[in-house]
Amino acid sequence: MTDHHTELGLPIGAPVPDWRPAALPGDAPMVGRYCRVERIEPARHGDALFAANRIDRVGRNWTYLPYGPFDDLTSYREWLDAAAATTDPRFYAVVDCASGQAVGVASYLRIDPSAGSIEVGHINYSPLLQRHRAGTEAMYLMMRNVFEALGYRRYEWKCNALNAASRAAADRLGFSHEGTFRHSNVVKGRNRDTAWYSMIDSEWPGVRRGFDAWLDPGNFDAVGRQRSPLAARQVAVGP
Repeated sequence: MTDHHTELGLPIGAPVPDWRPAALPGDAPMVGRYCRVERIEPARHGDALFAANRIDRVGRNWTYLPYGPFDDLTSYREWLDAAAATTDPRFYAVVDCASGQAVGVASYLRIDPSAGSIEVGHINYSPLLQRHRAGTEAMYLMMRNVFEALGYRRYEWKCNALNAASRAAADRLGFSHEGTFRHSNVVKGRNRDTAWYSMIDSEWPGVRRGFDAWLDPGNFDAVGRQRSPLAARQVAVGP
């Protein structure tokens, strides 16, 4: 790493030549082999999402989200209508290509084109998407869009520090843990410490190679079980 200093000998950051602000996320769908990620439309996606979420009868999926669970379709649609109307967060539905049904939700948020920083969040995978390759592919499609199409330098993942599943997912997907913000806010009347993760543009090519290898159809058997895990693939190819 090259050191950079002012004329006074003070250390400064490396230059970012020809930097231009990143683009705002758009409405074009992100399409993969197993799923597509498309701008959420309550009238088109609402019924399927509500039905898929109701498979989780005890409401486990909503534990760490600041809203939900929803007892009926009307209340869920009210929330979905409000979510769809925002541009930050910008909500997307994850649609399973095999069934054609919306089975999960994710969003871009804290969108800062001038800094080249953007976050993924509000991730809510129904039981129909959990532990399925379509769920991993959805995260890959959103990452690829951020780094390759929109030109961001930094991609963030944040979660409740007690959410072990989300923290494991961040590690598996190639994010780096940056620390924990203590007493960051209050959610549903309870304290939340927030674990921060990130991925930067220089790391993306290696992470992408890991995803491309893992998502290859040859990495799955006849019933869709993986032959090699994603994390091992990423470690093998390096950043």
